[in-house]
Amino acid sequence: MERRLVKKSKRLSWLLRHHATDQGLDMDEAGWVAVDQVLSALQMSLAELELVVRENNKQRLQLDGGRVRACQGHSLDNRAVTREGLERSWATYGGEGPVWHGTKVDAVPSIAEQGILPVARTHVHLAPTLVSKVGKRAAVHVMLEVSPARLRAAGVVLYQAPNGVVLARDIPASCVVGLRAMTRRARERELELKGLFPELALA
Repeated sequence: MERRLVKKSKRLSWLLRHHATDQGLDMDEAGWVAVDQVLSALQMSLAELELVVRENNKQRLQLDGGRVRACQGHSLDNRAVTREGLERSWATYGGEGPVWHGTKVDAVPSIAEQGILPVARTHVHLAPTLVSKVGKRAAVHVMLEVSPARLRAAGVVLYQAPNGVVLARDIPASCVVGLRAMTRRARERELELKGLFPELALA
């Protein structure tokens, strides 16, 4: 994608995930906005919008006739979007294999104490496989393995957005069942980090 469209793609994601209502757009609780409002706000053509949606490398954007939205990643303080509205628009995730959450070394101690929290977003993002392009940042220090079976036993519902990202409102620390060090710094501290999770320390 050419640089000009990359810039518009980033601006579109910014608008749809975080600031649509701030910019005077009418957004529903699942994040949908009328295409004509978006085109006007960003000074884009319909052809540019369609190209940006089609070529987004993680398929973060969804175009459905006369409306468009970000699939996931919305700010918690977005005044229009609700967790319930988003969840109704996603599929329930039925996979049995582990899902993965990428994070930084420095975040692991708080995760061991409090679980994985969405912080400023509506939901925690998880990758459906360790090598997935979606559901995690491009460069992470640690991948945490999460058990869907344990989540369900704890009453946590998993969802999947149209682009494949797996989502939950939060992840209890007891549902983290593995840790993979992805960088040299993380490998140097791998035993220490696993030791923060009692069950991993015994594994």
